[in-house]
Amino acid sequence: MQFLARWFSLFGLLLLSACSSVPVSTYAPKLGQMGKDVMWLPTRDELVTQMLTVAQVSAEDEVVDLGAGDGKIAIAAARQFGARAWGIEYNKDLAALAQRNAEKAGLADRVRIVQGDIFKEDFSRASVVTLYLLEELNEQLRPTLLGMQPGTRVVSNTFGMGDWEPDQVIRVGSNTGYFWKVPAQVAGQWTVHGLDRRGPVLLNLTQRHQRVGGTLTGGPALGPMTQPLLGTRMDGADLHFSFVKEDGQLQAVQVRVQGGTMAGQWVGPYGMLEVQPEVVKVSAQRLGN
Repeated sequence: MQFLARWFSLFGLLLLSACSSVPVSTYAPKLGQMGKDVMWLPTRDELVTQMLTVAQVSAEDEVVDLGAGDGKIAIAAARQFGARAWGIEYNKDLAALAQRNAEKAGLADRVRIVQGDIFKEDFSRASVVTLYLLEELNEQLRPTLLGMQPGTRVVSNTFGMGDWEPDQVIRVGSNTGYFWKVPAQVAGQWTVHGLDRRGPVLLNLTQRHQRVGGTLTGGPALGPMTQPLLGTRMDGADLHFSFVKEDGQLQAVQVRVQGGTMAGQWVGPYGMLEVQPEVVKVSAQRLGN
């Protein structure tokens, strides 16, 4: 009897050890299951493809999916577009499932899923951000997104960003997505060389996200001493505007914003004038400071 008791005891230990060494690979999320802030509902395949297409994802990009779920979007970014991709998922079981899905797809070298909080993880190096969150969560993330590198592309399934209007609405059947490009921050006063050969002119800009307006003040060659800018818009780090010269000709300007400098060109009926970075600089102080 003692032999049998010891045998059963040993068998039980071996069985327990074997069971504990088996990876938890049978986890399957349920549609609508609640997470930290949102329920789990996967994005439809067609919308995933269109969102990444509109964002012009390529092999040069690093894509981060906020609330990665089962890893679908990160995997699609790597498999269909060649990007490096990673996802942040709060639910540890979902995060582990997503990583297994990436490995099964043969993309473990290009896709990484981390278990973490999207409000705490640092994703500032990403060039493309994807999300499927509630609008109030998007608005909480908005300051972080607007603080990313100008030109960073953001795509969201279903929900917007409050008063940050999308640059494009994406429609796939009954599904809707939104696309934004993070604008450079240009509000304030700028001294610009190259628009008037007689000397610098003053560019005064106001801004609300990618919506920009302002005035140009200069010498006689510009006509009125102060005139409103025309067709002003931000496209990531690129600022576009037009102004009217004294002779009535409309001049179109495009400059790339790089911190406290701008570099670009104006185009008019007399050709093109290159503006070097050192001659298009932010003024010492901005209005209102």
